[in-house]
Amino acid sequence: MANTYLSRLIRKQAQKYGDKVALRYRDYKTETWKPVTWNYFSDLVEVVANALVGLGVEEQENVGVFSQNMPECLYVDFGAFRDRVVTVPLYATSSEAQVHYIVEDAGIRYLFVGEQYQYDVACRVQALCKSLKQIVIFDPDVKKSPGDTNSVYFSEFMKNGLYKPYRMEVDRRSDSSSPEDLASILYTSGTTGDSKGVILRHSNYEAAFKANHARLTDLGEDDVVLNFLPFTHIFERAWSYFSLDCGCTLCINLRPQDVQKTMREIRPTAMCSVPRFWEKVYAGVQEKINETHGPAKWMMLDAIRVGKEHNIDYLMNGKTPPSMLHWKYQLYEKTVFSLLKKTVGIENGNFFPVAGAAIPYEVEEFVHSVGINMITGYGLTESTATVSCDWKGDFRLGSVGRVIPGVELRIGENSEIQLRGGTITQGYYKKEAKTREAFTEDGWFKTGDAGYVKDGFLYLTERIKDLFKTSNGKYIAPQAIETKLVVDRYIDQITIIADERKFVSALIVPDYAQVEKYARDHRIPYAGRKDLLARPEITALFRMRIDTLQQEFAHYEQVKRFTLLPEPFSMERGELTNTLKLKRSVVAQNYKELIDKMYEDVPE
Repeated sequence: MANTYLSRLIRKQAQKYGDKVALRYRDYKTETWKPVTWNYFSDLVEVVANALVGLGVEEQENVGVFSQNMPECLYVDFGAFRDRVVTVPLYATSSEAQVHYIVEDAGIRYLFVGEQYQYDVACRVQALCKSLKQIVIFDPDVKKSPGDTNSVYFSEFMKNGLYKPYRMEVDRRSDSSSPEDLASILYTSGTTGDSKGVILRHSNYEAAFKANHARLTDLGEDDVVLNFLPFTHIFERAWSYFSLDCGCTLCINLRPQDVQKTMREIRPTAMCSVPRFWEKVYAGVQEKINETHGPAKWMMLDAIRVGKEHNIDYLMNGKTPPSMLHWKYQLYEKTVFSLLKKTVGIENGNFFPVAGAAIPYEVEEFVHSVGINMITGYGLTESTATVSCDWKGDFRLGSVGRVIPGVELRIGENSEIQLRGGTITQGYYKKEAKTREAFTEDGWFKTGDAGYVKDGFLYLTERIKDLFKTSNGKYIAPQAIETKLVVDRYIDQITIIADERKFVSALIVPDYAQVEKYARDHRIPYAGRKDLLARPEITALFRMRIDTLQQEFAHYEQVKRFTLLPEPFSMERGELTNTLKLKRSVVAQNYKELIDKMYEDVPE
């Protein structure tokens, strides 16, 4: 029986790299980055594996990890893999109800938590859950609840495995492991209903490694990878495991709000992200251009124009740029583009995978024009992340790249993308009916996404379940409209309303700083944010910008009315998932009065 690759990955890398740095993390007390060598990483994994056995954790038992990104998350993951134990990650921002559901559903006895918020939630859940036996706390500064004599700090937990008293049992478990063992259960964020636990086996990860090694050929031991998305997200999780397999140094970002500061400190060569990150980079550059005048402004605009012609009009289409164009591009590369990259912190950039939502065309065009290797991709939790992706010099704007080796794709009924292959889940944890619904009779996984393949590149059109039908019988793809409008620098968040309505409307969360600046520049008086957003000058500004951006849409697809919201959509009100995707049904309920008001006085 072949044992699992992940159970021996860290030990194998320690034998190869020894005291080379494997991980870095910020010590917030000293504001310095602490290194963790491969040897130390491997030793901690063995200690965790021994401590888990000491607790009585059984083979293929589920343990939970409820934390923001911390090195301890990886120690627990790989220690669990040594023991044939299954890890169940929970988003650090999860509510008490979400944690309660997952702990009960997965039958979790031991839950590792990160900081104070996660501990406090876990304590309340423990009082309600029969299964939860003990909480293990990563952060030593967490203050335990009065009377809590059961929870232990991670350092106390590690003492049980310090001298590796169960090393023979750990080795026995690892040697008897199988690729068909469960590795992880990842609970989906639940935009369309109850959260489902996606079963990922070791064989899924191993198939993903094989496929990505064949596609992402440039990732190696000299790369510095910044972790930005939560490890709970399959994109970051699978990418981080793959980066470790490639011998990269992982730099773990604890707090997402610090990412821009972290990038300038770490200067990463690679980082996976969602489109919103690059939308903000694009918006920042556009704002800089708008504030600049004279020759400097002309130079920035000309640099982007030259970059587009060189990288997209020629290279993307397999053509050789003319020598004069190439000379101009090299000049701008050494001046304008290098300054931009240095400002962001990516002047050492190798490539930057991006997925998780649709990328606005203007943003993708800009990023490629300035010479940043954005690797656009598509994937799901159920496919162990990547289904398709671009590669350097092999991309098409608007597509999500070529299907990776080992994954089969076909277009089914209603243009649905359907998948088969070694990376595809075998189903949902304890949900046989949902599993049956997710597959066709001949065994293909139904993604729920619509798309098509052209010249070997996959293009997404819409999320089938998200299609709206107006009361006039017209079908609307809200994501396409939202993706087009959200690039505007005055718009931070937007959701389209159209289902069973006479026309398309929108709820818009403005970029408040930009709107306030506009008011100051145009001497518009206001007494607070709500008053400002109600001013006719601001309404006219948004009307003009929306109409300009939506010209390409059919008349029935265009936003006729909109409401500017004084507060952003939030997770606290249930409007956003842990991956910041909008829960349309919750938004429709929370803003029902405002939505209904947009349809008042409309003739039948």
